Amino acid sequence: MESRQAIDETAGQQRIWERKKVRIFLMLLCDIILLQVAVLGSLLVRFDGRWPSTYWVSYTHLALWYTLASLGFFIWRGLYHSLWRYAGIEELVNVVGATTLSTLTLRLLSLRYPLPRSVIAIHWVVLAFLVSSSRVLLRAVRRLWLSQKNAAIDKPDSANPPSTVLIIGAGRIGADLVIPLRQSGRHVVGFLDDDPCKRNMQIHGVKVLGTLDDVKEVVDTYNVREVLLTLPARYGGRSRQIVEALSDKQVKLHTIPAVNELIDGKVSVSQIRPVSVSERLGREPVRLNAEQIAAEISGEVVLVTGAGGSIGSELCRQICRFSPELLILLGHGENSIFEAAMDLNEKFPDVPKVQVIADVRDERKIMAVFKEYRPQYVLHAAAHKHVPYMEQFPDEAVKTNVFGTRNVARAALEYGARKFVMISTDKAVNPTSVMGATKRVAELIVQDLNAHNRTKYVSVRFGNVLGSRGSVIPVFQRQIAKGGPVTVTDPEMRRYFMTIPEAAQLVLQAAALGQGGEVFILDMGEPVKIVDLARNLITLSGFRPNKDIQIVFTGRRPGEKLFEELVMDDEATSVTEHERIFICKNAKLPSEELAQGIALLEQLLMAGEYRQIQSVLQALVTTYQPYIPTADREVAAAK
Repeated sequence: MESRQAIDETAGQQRIWERKKVRIFLMLLCDIILLQVAVLGSLLVRFDGRWPSTYWVSYTHLALWYTLASLGFFIWRGLYHSLWRYAGIEELVNVVGATTLSTLTLRLLSLRYPLPRSVIAIHWVVLAFLVSSSRVLLRAVRRLWLSQKNAAIDKPDSANPPSTVLIIGAGRIGADLVIPLRQSGRHVVGFLDDDPCKRNMQIHGVKVLGTLDDVKEVVDTYNVREVLLTLPARYGGRSRQIVEALSDKQVKLHTIPAVNELIDGKVSVSQIRPVSVSERLGREPVRLNAEQIAAEISGEVVLVTGAGGSIGSELCRQICRFSPELLILLGHGENSIFEAAMDLNEKFPDVPKVQVIADVRDERKIMAVFKEYRPQYVLHAAAHKHVPYMEQFPDEAVKTNVFGTRNVARAALEYGARKFVMISTDKAVNPTSVMGATKRVAELIVQDLNAHNRTKYVSVRFGNVLGSRGSVIPVFQRQIAKGGPVTVTDPEMRRYFMTIPEAAQLVLQAAALGQGGEVFILDMGEPVKIVDLARNLITLSGFRPNKDIQIVFTGRRPGEKLFEELVMDDEATSVTEHERIFICKNAKLPSEELAQGIALLEQLLMAGEYRQIQSVLQALVTTYQPYIPTADREVAAAK
């Protein structure tokens, strides 16, 4: 027995089909009339308002065949299956094509039932005008009806005023938003656009009020409550200027999906979303060479460690686009691996996958996994990355970041992996934290193993990844949701930022470009002040920094640096075939010295003497200078 929901859905579909049939029938009836008007009107034009009886008799003989053939052409050209509210050049071309075929039919019929050739020519113009005008009139009537329907909503009402909206960008996307915004109960006050030709022009009755530099004045003048950004990604710098200009205004900023995310060219108000800080990096997102990546990964067995993490799961999504023979998701947390696998199965059901619950610290288990699956590409994303926690638990950082990396890297060599890519961090450059120092040791391990030549080992240094687990953005968002304050450690703290997709693509590009021994870095533009990021996020949430939401400085935490670096002083950089990716070459640590240091770390872990770990890390990473809080430095100086 069918469920009530299924019955309702069937009934709803039936009603839609009935309305569609009525619509098509009315349009067919209209076109039948227009076809007769076109011929008879052409005769009247040609003979100054008179119908010669000879031609009237000819038309009565050919009318049926002419009408049926014309309707067939109209159906073939899709004139009854176009939504004319969204009509454009394509629909106009279809109208011209259909009326041309109709005119040719009339000409062929006139060979037996004579009509003047001048009437045929006039007919083509008249019919094309009548058919296209009828569609335009239908569109105008519909818009007039919607305008009247929403007139009460669109007019300001002192008792219940609608939300006032300003649209940034008077292009196609911005223009298409006016009507749905009105239908949603918003009042569109105007557009802003830097194109001088659009100044003072109107779109759907809404005026272009000025350029983007006028945003503060327009917001104040029209009491704007929402600003809608429709600028392309390449104008990220201008978008950031707007965010900064409105930082002291109580307005909400929104953006809409990119054009390639929209469906059928329609823009829906429901697709409008709050502006994402990751979209406003002040630079165009890096686009990598997909063909080169596909040539490497397609048809190969690929293993990703830390596959349940933010970067690891995005890596898996990117890899699935290139049709690997098998994707192995390896992670320690069963819940995160389960969620990642569910997401991949929904989006890429045809890609073979296997999930492995394993800890990279467990050398025997890792060797067993490699022995069973024999991956050709290994992308090592598993790591401890929280700087303050690793200062408190340096043994955990060493176990995962150093020995976990060594276990996976050795297994890749043992079982003949073609390439091994390790995800490192800019915190490994002149580190002041245990986390950064252990990642630098991991880089040294990877470089040392590359000398064996069977497997090509490369590393990739990231900046801060926006939106990843534990990153600053989710923390700020939670603080804003609670009403503040937003906590920033230091007003001068700066960081390089990249998006999660950029990070994942950089790893894959490194896998394609790597010849062994390189450290790849991404051109991430200028570093961003964390306090500016906090201000922007508060503004994007519709609040005013230090008025509605306070920003509080808490002081640097153990291990944190004021600014990060991408290369060390003794490292040289070189360009790659990709203009935004660079190779960093640095001196290797002698294998014997590296082995001795790692052996000493192993002894300290077994003995539980964790306080000496930092000194061993300093011996291995000579640029490592542990951060000492100001109070501790003063005490040490006094002694």
